[in-house]
Amino acid sequence: MHKIRLGIIGCGGMGTRSHVKGLLALQDRMTVAATCDIEIERAKAVAIAVGAQVAVSDFRELLEHVDAVLVALPHDLHFPIGLSCLEAGKHVLMEKPLCNTEEQCIRLIEEAERCKLTLMTAYPVPFWPIIRKMLEFVENKTYGEVFQLSVWTEQYTIRDPGHWILSAERLGGGQFFSHGCHYIDLMFRFLGRPVKGVHMGSNKGTPWMEKEGTSNVTIEFENGAMGYHFGTWGARGTRLGWSLHVHCTEGMLEYNRKDNKLFLHSNLRKERGDLVTRDRTRVLMEDDQGGKGTQYETAHFLDCIATGQRPITDGTTSLQGLRAIWRLYEADRANAIADLRSLGLDEDWKAEAASGRIIK
Repeated sequence: MHKIRLGIIGCGGMGTRSHVKGLLALQDRMTVAATCDIEIERAKAVAIAVGAQVAVSDFRELLEHVDAVLVALPHDLHFPIGLSCLEAGKHVLMEKPLCNTEEQCIRLIEEAERCKLTLMTAYPVPFWPIIRKMLEFVENKTYGEVFQLSVWTEQYTIRDPGHWILSAERLGGGQFFSHGCHYIDLMFRFLGRPVKGVHMGSNKGTPWMEKEGTSNVTIEFENGAMGYHFGTWGARGTRLGWSLHVHCTEGMLEYNRKDNKLFLHSNLRKERGDLVTRDRTRVLMEDDQGGKGTQYETAHFLDCIATGQRPITDGTTSLQGLRAIWRLYEADRANAIADLRSLGLDEDWKAEAASGRIIK
């Protein structure tokens, strides 16, 4: 079987810490043929780590050696580099978010469709085995109807002055846009069509951020369920870390990345004013993976290239989540509630707009 030749464009944090382990786990299906970084020593270091024969500082010199690329660059470079790769006939696995503007996202989607190439956003979370099992439980109503999904991501993300992540223009917004896009996508998968939502963000505690370093977002869905995400890049300590709670009418599913176990909490005593919260807990599933588990998303990317199927985190799905974030940002500025209907979910995605949807 022909092995896909992959190129890595961007060998900084996301291109190394997040992906190298996952790529090495897939050597039976693909080979990393080339690496690229403007700092050639970083490209060479990653090339040695993954066994690539080519290391370059200009991405255009990489293209003749590869069939597909992983783009792990500052967000403002996603569009020009991604477009050039598609125009060169290469499949693109784009680190999140897809692009910084709606127009850029649409242009990439259209180019991928025109060239019949795979364009996929690198959202790893939907592919983790425990998350897939949780979604299966929700879809099958194994523990009743879901009515609340809560996500906590508490991190300490600080960079030296001048780093691109501190710039709202280069990042595309703040912590909510850069990191919260994962969890808007996840909410949509678990809870369906959004109706309305509110967002509040602040850079108090994260003065190095030009826009928010801490954000809270609450969304109501058509089925009456609620979704919530609290994220911060200013945590100096944490208990929750990366945690996901799914409250259903017959129990609560809990996943904390620190434990890598899926818990079911059930049979909670009726509260009688004494604040007693005893329940029964059991482990439903364990996963010993470490890091970000990117091998699962990359395997899906390879499947899509081989079969022509659409990725579950394709361009249009990614755009829908980003449209929600842009509307929530706009409503936050207006001190209003965002109208999150008609984002393009199961509709004409080209006909929808990112802005102008506020509930007074």
